[in-house]
Amino acid sequence: MASITHSPAAFFGASASDLLRSSSNGVSGVPLRTLGRGQFGTRRRDFAVVAKIRKVKKHEHPWPDNADPNVKGGVLSHLSHFKPLKEKPKPVTLEFERPLLDLEKKIIDVRKMANETGLDFSDQIISLENKYQQALKDLYTHLTPIQRVNIARHPNRPTFLDHVFSITEKFVELHGDRAGYDDPAVVTGIGTVDGRRYMFMGHQKGRNTKENIQRNFGMPTPHGYRKALRMMYYADHHGFPIVTFIDTPGAYADLKSEELGQGEAIAHNLRTMFGLKVPIVSIVIGEGGSGGALAIGCANKLLMLENAVFYVASPEACAAILWKSAKAAPKAAERLKITATELCRLQIADGIIPEPLGGAHADPSWSSKQIKKAINESMDELMKMDTQDLLKHRMLKFRKIGGFQEGLPVDPKKKVNMKKKDEPIRKTSNQNIEDEVKKLMQRRLDAKEPSVTPPQLGLTEMMEKLRREVDREFSEVVKTIGLKDRLAMLREEFSKVNSQDQLVHPALKEKIEKLRDELNQGLSVAPNYERLKHKLDMLKELSKTKSLAEKNNKAAALKQEINRKFTEVTNRSDIKEKFRALKAEIERSGASTVMDLDYGLREKVMKVKRDIELELVDAFKALDLDVEVVKSKAKELSEQETSFSDVKVKIEELNEEIKEGIENVIKSSDLKDKIELLKLEVAKAGKTPGPASKNRIAALEQQIKQSLAGALDSSNLKEKHEKLKAEISKTIESSGGLDGSLNGQYLREDGSTYAEPRVEIGANSTFA
Repeated sequence: MASITHSPAAFFGASASDLLRSSSNGVSGVPLRTLGRGQFGTRRRDFAVVAKIRKVKKHEHPWPDNADPNVKGGVLSHLSHFKPLKEKPKPVTLEFERPLLDLEKKIIDVRKMANETGLDFSDQIISLENKYQQALKDLYTHLTPIQRVNIARHPNRPTFLDHVFSITEKFVELHGDRAGYDDPAVVTGIGTVDGRRYMFMGHQKGRNTKENIQRNFGMPTPHGYRKALRMMYYADHHGFPIVTFIDTPGAYADLKSEELGQGEAIAHNLRTMFGLKVPIVSIVIGEGGSGGALAIGCANKLLMLENAVFYVASPEACAAILWKSAKAAPKAAERLKITATELCRLQIADGIIPEPLGGAHADPSWSSKQIKKAINESMDELMKMDTQDLLKHRMLKFRKIGGFQEGLPVDPKKKVNMKKKDEPIRKTSNQNIEDEVKKLMQRRLDAKEPSVTPPQLGLTEMMEKLRREVDREFSEVVKTIGLKDRLAMLREEFSKVNSQDQLVHPALKEKIEKLRDELNQGLSVAPNYERLKHKLDMLKELSKTKSLAEKNNKAAALKQEINRKFTEVTNRSDIKEKFRALKAEIERSGASTVMDLDYGLREKVMKVKRDIELELVDAFKALDLDVEVVKSKAKELSEQETSFSDVKVKIEELNEEIKEGIENVIKSSDLKDKIELLKLEVAKAGKTPGPASKNRIAALEQQIKQSLAGALDSSNLKEKHEKLKAEISKTIESSGGLDGSLNGQYLREDGSTYAEPRVEIGANSTFA
């Protein structure tokens, strides 16, 4: 601070304007020193002039003193504040890159040792370098999603302006939104690539802490989006294709931005970009976060660098929401499908721009060349479209995102990692289930022809529904009687044993039996016991119905197959020829009944019958049917068949009477005691009884047999048995061969004999 003090000087007749006319030349040409003694009026006073000189920092203008007109990008590039860094950025090694750093240190140490000692370590250096390159390739070709996120956020990753100055011949930055201020987080400008003029705009992050603070870490405010909007209108008016670069964690979400209309600014950009009549290509060079990235990303083509990510929420935010911890970010990154490969598979991104191995440690110019190539290829394709096709292409790109078609088979590779659907538990009233079961049974009764393929008319679906209801009711029972925790523990223990293919420990068996007993005891007192019982009864009834339907369907299908085989055999030319010859011979004999045939002709009839039966047996065996051969006489007359049926009924009646008689005898106290004593002796003797035990057991068995025989002899059962035996003998004698010579045996062509065959299917179906 400098202070200048003057003594008073008298002035007479001088005006105030004369005194203030000039500070450098004095007043009316009089120096300031003289003015110090001027007087105003008749009164004199002293005054002092104090001047404060404030030291300020000189404004850093981007234009240099000696501007080089031949600089890359043109002389106007000097106006940009983006200059090369004076200091090289510090290397930053990510966690998963540490093995590579160790190899680098080894290579450096070996080279240093070679320089210090003068020895030749070229073989070792080459080996280490090859190992380093292989490790680098293995690492960067198998990156996890969270590792790609970390690469996209790398502080030394090339920024938007790094790429723009590398790919353009000329570039001029344009500033301001004409409504507030110039947001440094969004950079716009006009540049030329291979002689073609483009409007470039993108998010700009800082290359160091100072620049990151200035650029707000690449998070735009509403002014930044409005600046981009102004440049979009400018490009649309002049016909410049638009290229946007996306690299932001998201829009800046502070209070001031919300007051200035952050959401409105983003929405305005989204609406406007869909109506621009020039081609738009967006490139994700780092991370694209939510609406902040989409505000300049509604393009005809969305391209992504290989290690870039594009997401609606960051993995950390997603993990905090879903798993309540940001530590689950790797899991969230995998589930979000945010990498370039996954987004191309989902048809959100249209292409992947390759990056060199090494991420931020590699040469950035290589990536810039690939970006330039991708821009030229995309623009060549889009510039061929007229305005309407361009707008439709942009609209359809976003309309197809998230679309799916029902009923298409799922790719097995996708199905492996697909989460199983959690079916919600729906409570259904007993009346609704009962009505559905009744409707199902009525539809089955109304069906004219049963379906060959089980299950019929939704029977399986209804059974599954009932099973879920039964499981739910059981769960309520377990919860009501307080066995839920114990059941869960036992299930866990049993699953461990089952997964290890071990035998169940007796202690675990005892726990299961104890829990089962407690569940059975508490089941009847549970509030929902009646509902559970009713649903179980319906499930059992449906199970019986399904089993019967499957059995009938199987029998019907088998019967159709047997009839088809039978038709094939009988329609064979040789069989038909035998029938015709036999029929002609019978007609020539003049016989009207079987009894009128002579012996030779009857033998021929039986031979043809045997041949056909043999052919049928072979055909049925080809169907994997069990052919049961039953030895019986040829029953030609229906009266003989009726007599055998009557005898069979009488045998069954006699068996029932014998059983009742034995049961009545056993109920007597004397015989019952002997049986109990026999059981006790057998239990005491064990597997290897001694001589004494054998004698006692044999004696008891003999006494029991004698008691039973005596009881049966005293009744009329013996008489009935003798009478029935005589009737059976009489029936067998009367059912001999036609002339008593066949004896139930048939001759094959090779001279061997066989019995009359009969095919039996199931318990009640016989095809003879």
